[in-house]
Parts: sequence; structure tokens; C-alpha cells
Amino acid sequence: MADLSFGIVALGANLPLPAQDPVTTLRKALTMLQDVPQISIAAISRIWRTPAMPAGSGPDYANAVALIQTGLTAPDLLAALHGIEARHGRDRSGGRWSARALDLDLIALDDLILPDADHLRAWIDLPADRQQTDTPDRLLLPHPRLQDRAFVLAPLAEVAPGWCHPLTGRSVAQMLDALGPRALDGMTPMGGAHLPGLA
Repeated sequence: MADLSFGIVALGANLPLPAQDPVTTLRKALTMLQDVPQISIAAISRIWRTPAMPAGSGPDYANAVALIQTGLTAPDLLAALHGIEARHGRDRSGGRWSARALDLDLIALDDLILPDADHLRAWIDLPADRQQTDTPDRLLLPHPRLQDRAFVLAPLAEVAPGWCHPLTGRSVAQMLDALGPRALDGMTPMGGAHLPGLA
């Protein structure tokens, strides 16, 4: 693939599918992601068990992060992720932060800031009471909640510890440290999610 971009994809699931637990769902989603034309998976974190957010809102999640190389544009990559979600029966009618069979979030693509620094900063600084109700009408990159989510940052630290946020300049370690000493409470690494051919 020519003109490759570096991407970060976060995976999460907490609702079982018929004869398939959330960990299996993540592994199958990774296989589907690898099979998308113009996407190659470069690294995968361990799968982590993490509490649902907000607390008590559902079963624990299985979470992981994949690093990819892709020739797709950001909108086309997002569409590919949504297609994999749909094949796992993802239902978006339950609202933001609801339980789900599969969630694939595009966290970052190269050093892109979309749609621009001012819009992204406004969404990063969105008050907590609006984060669960307000939905952006366009793709935002990096993901505006990245710095708030230990369940993304902890797996990301395993595969891209030196990555820095292109708007804030903070590293993965700095963002995770800023969440405080209890950020990983309830989170447990459960094991690998490796695909054939990946170390």
C-alpha cells in the first residue's frame, strides 16, 4: 500500500452475542479489520476487562487497541469500522455510552486534527453534563474523549507509549498519569488478542 497513514483504533464490547462472549467478539472484529482492503494491523494490545461507564450501567467491557497502517481516508476508514460494527449487530438507538455488542472508535489518524483545532478544543473542553447528550455532526480527530479514558490509554500505552496528541502535545503516559492514581481501578489485563502473523 502506498501513502500509508498510521491509525489508532479502540475496540470495546460488553454484550454477548449468540455463542460468543465479548472477548471472542473483539478477536473476530480484529480479523475482519485485517481483512479490509487497504488496512493492515501493525500491533494489538492485550485485551483488558474494564468497568462499564458510568459505573453500574452494564456488564464489564472487554477493551483493546489496534495500531493500523492504511491507505484509506479518515471518512472511509470510519465507514469501514462502522461496517464491522453493523455485522456484529451494533444498535446505536440506545444512546451514547450505552451497552453494546461492539464499539470501534477511530482514535487518531497520523497527526490529523479534524475538522480544525478550535472545533476539536471545544469538544475536548465540553462540560461533563453535555458529554453524554451532545453528538458531533462531523468526524473529530483525535477522538475528543481520548484523554479521559483509561480503558483506551492503558492498552494504547502497551503498543504506542511514545505517541503524542497532535493538539495538546501530551504523551500517552502523561494523559494516563493525569487521570490520577485510581485511573486503573477495576481494570485487569486478560490476555492477548493476536492475529496470525503478528508477534
